[in-house]
Order: sequence, then structure tokens, then C-alpha cells
Amino acid sequence: MPKESVSQMLTQAKPFVAVIFLQFGFAGMSIITKFALNQGMSQHVLVVYRNAVAFVFIAPFALVFDRKLRPKMTLSVFVKILLLGLLEPVIDGNLFYTGMKLTTATFTTAMCNVLPAFAFIMAWIFRLEMVNIRKLHSQAKILGTIVTVGGAMLMTLVNGPMLTLPWTRSTSHHQYTGSTASQDPIKGALMITAGCFCWASFMILQAVTLKVYPAELSLTAWICLMGTLEGTVAAVAIEWHNTAAWAIHLDYKLLPAVYGGVICSGVAYYIQGIVMKERGPVFVTAFNPLSMVIVAILSSIALSEILYLGRVMGAMVIIIGLYMVLWGKSKDHHSQTDSEAADDKVATTV
Repeated sequence: MPKESVSQMLTQAKPFVAVIFLQFGFAGMSIITKFALNQGMSQHVLVVYRNAVAFVFIAPFALVFDRKLRPKMTLSVFVKILLLGLLEPVIDGNLFYTGMKLTTATFTTAMCNVLPAFAFIMAWIFRLEMVNIRKLHSQAKILGTIVTVGGAMLMTLVNGPMLTLPWTRSTSHHQYTGSTASQDPIKGALMITAGCFCWASFMILQAVTLKVYPAELSLTAWICLMGTLEGTVAAVAIEWHNTAAWAIHLDYKLLPAVYGGVICSGVAYYIQGIVMKERGPVFVTAFNPLSMVIVAILSSIALSEILYLGRVMGAMVIIIGLYMVLWGKSKDHHSQTDSEAADDKVATTV
């Protein structure tokens, strides 16, 4: 195989590898965070520590690698950064963790599969996603989004017969869940859904901001800093009479803050920005349902949790829906590439 073909294949594979890596990171975060919340950690304080760790981690890279790329800060960009720091790091973070505290990690991950639908609709409204109902690939994106969300709901609502696997033990079923008396699935579902709406809004605004402030590392550092400051105000107001919530040691409270700050905030915001500049926000969010599949598989292997046929069927439906969306996105990408090549050819001829 020619070296040019191999290089081209690797280049095309990078966005896919990047977003799949993110889903593994998010899946790990769900399990770690649920354990910490069950042990009594304040979700509001966790949001602050997570963003603080992310800023400390990403800021040195931004100072070094973006020093020649960083554009001038304007009032318009700064306002966008303030809003970005509020949408995902603070509002979504608090709603997501509170919803998880009221439900389970699996339920929370399943509910987050409404994110691709929110992102697709908003990207369509703001003209960040090409949609032509008459085109087959646009129909595939719409139908694939619906199928993906349906598959996630199938995994959540339908159990079916239990599957006996070599690494599971039918006599034990470990779950990272809190006391059932303290759970409120309806309230938790509403909070998670509202958080996903803020998350999708964040993705759209991040894509818009990168067009006028194309420095991914610096933008990530600014978002994490604003998230820390704004989150601190919210946490102090909520935990005003609970100063013990801020205590942290080398234990279960530190792990989710460090892991979430480095992987799910610092690295995630940066990778999302890179991929969105090339493929758009819908491409990034389309992979979100994979985290639920990953959680189901890893919990089965590592925690000896039982798998059910309904969940496996739901996972298969998710993969079909995801493939439909990615097929439609690939056609968009090829059309855009061909259009740019044609424009370059015309410009060269002129």
C-alpha cells in the first residue's frame, strides 16, 4: 500500500479515535464519580475542584503552545467564554452530578443519550450542520439520531433474560448505587435532561467561539478558569453551612476531581475543539451513546455485573444508529472536501 494512502487513512481515522477515547474517559468518570457521591462527597464542591484541576493542568500547555496563535481578547469573546464557563462546567456539572446522586450511574449514562438529538437540532437551527431533507445522507443523519436515542432507551427500560457469561457470577450483582430510599428517578431524569441541553448549548457555542478565537488550548484554559470561579460562587452559596464539604484528602474525594479535571474537562474540551473544527459538533456528540455500551461492558467484566439480553439488543441498536449518523456525516465531509477542491482549482485557473 502506498505511503500516501496509509497517511491519508491515519489522518481520516484520527477524529474517530479521539472521540472514542473521550467516551472511554466519560465512562470511567461515571463509575468513579458515582462511588464518591455515594460516600457523601458534595457534587457542588466536586464541580469546583474538577475545573480547578483542569485549569492547572491545561494552562501551562496553553501558555507554551498558543503563544504565537492566541488572538487578541475582545469583549465579545470574553462574554462567550463567561457563558461557556457557566453552561457546561457549572450548570451542566451540577445538574449532572445531582441527577446521578438521585439515580444510578447506568441510568445517568443512558439519559445522556438525548445529547446527540439536542446537538443535532441546535446545530441545524444555527446552520452549523448541513441538512437537506431531500438528500439520502441527511435523512440518514436524522433517522440515525432517532434510532440511537431509541436504542439507549431500550437499554434502560428493557432487561429481558439474563445472559450467563464466563466472567460474571450469577450469585452476586455489584452495583454502584446509593440507598434506594434517597433516589428519585423522575427528578434525577429531569435534571440530567436539563444538563444535557446545557451541554449541547455549550458544544454549539464552543464551535462558534473557535471561529473567532481559534486557539483551542487557550480557550480550554479560559473555560476551566471561568468554570472554577463561577462554580465556587455557586458552591459557596449552596454549601454555606457545610464547610466540611470542602475538606479533601488522598482518598475517594480526590480521585474524581483529578480524573475528571484532567481527562473529562482539560483534555476533553481541547479534543472536542479540535474535532469540531474539522467535523462539527454533531460528529462529536454522535459518539456519546458509546459510553453507555462501554459502562455496561466494563461493569460486567470488572464488577461482575449481570448483562441482560435487552441491554445487548439496545447496544446493537445504538451501534446501527451511530453508523447511520456517521455515514451521513462522511457524505457531508466528502461533499465539502470536493467543493473546496473545486474552488481551489477555479482559483488556480484564474
